[in-house]
Parts: sequence; structure tokens; C-alpha cells
Amino acid sequence: MPRQKRDAVLTKSKILTNAKLLFSKQGYDATTVDDIAKNSDINKALIYYYFKNKSGLYSEVMSGLFEALYNDVMNARRECNNTLEELEIFISSYSTYAHKHPYLPSLLLRELSDSGAHLPEMMFASMRKFYSLLIDILKKGEEEKLFKKSIPMVIHFMIVGSLSLMVTTKPLREKAMILDENIDTCNGCSSDEIAKYIFDNIKKSLEVR
Repeated sequence: MPRQKRDAVLTKSKILTNAKLLFSKQGYDATTVDDIAKNSDINKALIYYYFKNKSGLYSEVMSGLFEALYNDVMNARRECNNTLEELEIFISSYSTYAHKHPYLPSLLLRELSDSGAHLPEMMFASMRKFYSLLIDILKKGEEEKLFKKSIPMVIHFMIVGSLSLMVTTKPLREKAMILDENIDTCNGCSSDEIAKYIFDNIKKSLEVR
């Protein structure tokens, strides 16, 4: 790869990494292009060159996170043998990704609390694509007489909402445990344990008996 092209790739990657950190910590409104440039140790003109504006950078940050998540689920689904495995993979993939990339649940919850005030079209499309995977799994389960008819959006919120809160509240839960060790905050729970617990309970609510 030519040096100029390599430097451009590294610069964009550095900008995106620092933007994820600042947007998740401070929110969209409180984060400025100057903040991102300073943290990235670059001239802010480069941000405008690569992303046009703050909105364009935010859109690329968010859509990139959801696209990577979508690809993880799709790749894992290819190894599944049945619909129940597909549901379990959907849940465990989000759990693993959210714990590895805590920017995503933090940014997602900020957007939801703001009623999607800064939700870029690119990100919205990526979110719809991810949500459509769950719809497909639930519909398939209903057709196979494995699942009862459900409200996909509620199931989606049970999965994504629960896992996102488990990731973003980790520091708070750690503090609560220090203050009172008798309070069960699930502080020692692994991402796999949390995902399995959610899967078992959603499976129980969906299964035809």
C-alpha cells in the first residue's frame, strides 16, 4: 500500500476511534470537532476532509458499529442447525460485541434517550437491517410451530435493552457491590452467562407448550 494511502487509512481510523470514545462519553451535542481533533492529535481540517462535518463522522461511527455487528451475527448463523440455535446466536453475538465494544450500547442508549434526535439515516438503515435478523428468526420459529406469535420489537428491546444496560451500568454495579456486598448486582457475571440467562427466559416465553 502506498505511503500516502496508508497514512490516510491510519488517520481515518484514529479519528473514528477517538470519535467513538468522545461521543459515547459526552454525547453528540457536547462533543465538538475540536475535541475530536485534539484527542486524535491532528488538524481539524482533516476531519472535514474525510467526513465533511460532525454529522457525517457520527453517521460513519454508528453505522460502522452496526454493520460489524450484523456481519458477526450473519457469520455465526451459518453454523446453526436449527432456529433455537439462531436465536441463541443472535443474543450471544450482541452480548459479546457489546462487551467488546462498549461504545455501541453507550451510544445506542444515548440516542434512544434523545428519541433519535441525531439518528443519521445511514445508522437507521443499519439498525433496521440488524433488527430484521431477529424478525426473520421469530417468524421462522412461528412457521415451524416452535414459537408462539410474539411482538418482535418487544423481544428486541428485551435482548438489546437488557444487554446494553448490563454493559453501561457495570461501573455503577461495581460501586453498589462495594457499598453493600449483600446486594446481588451480577457484577461477576460474564457476557456468556448474561446472554444465556436472557436466551433461556426468552425461549421459555416463546416456546409452544
